[in-house]
Amino acid sequence: QVQVVESGGGLVQPGGSLTLSCAASGIIFRIYAMAWYRQAPGKQRELVASILSDGTTNYADSVKGRFTISRDNAKNTGYLQINSLLLEDTAVYYCSLLNSLGGYWGQGTQVTVSS
Repeated sequence: QVQVVESGGGLVQPGGSLTLSCAASGIIFRIYAMAWYRQAPGKQRELVASILSDGTTNYADSVKGRFTISRDNAKNTGYLQINSLLLEDTAVYYCSLLNSLGGYWGQGTQVTVSS
């Protein structure tokens, strides 16, 4: 059974930092591309960062320089380091794993930026 579980969200003040984790089980994690999406209230889900199985990364313009995506294949875990948080970063953050065999989503973790 495949499981994808995000963690690390919470309430943080503007300018603060968080590290989100995405733990996968039941799959060969290293052969999947991983991406982080977010969905704010009333808005569509948007892609914020991705990392391929070879380590190539890509970021949405709105998060470049503040977000860092990474992965530890030995731990079957991916990460999203979020720095300099803005009010508009408030959203549910989702982890997605994808390759030619299929794709999986986690249940999401809430990030709330508020003073």
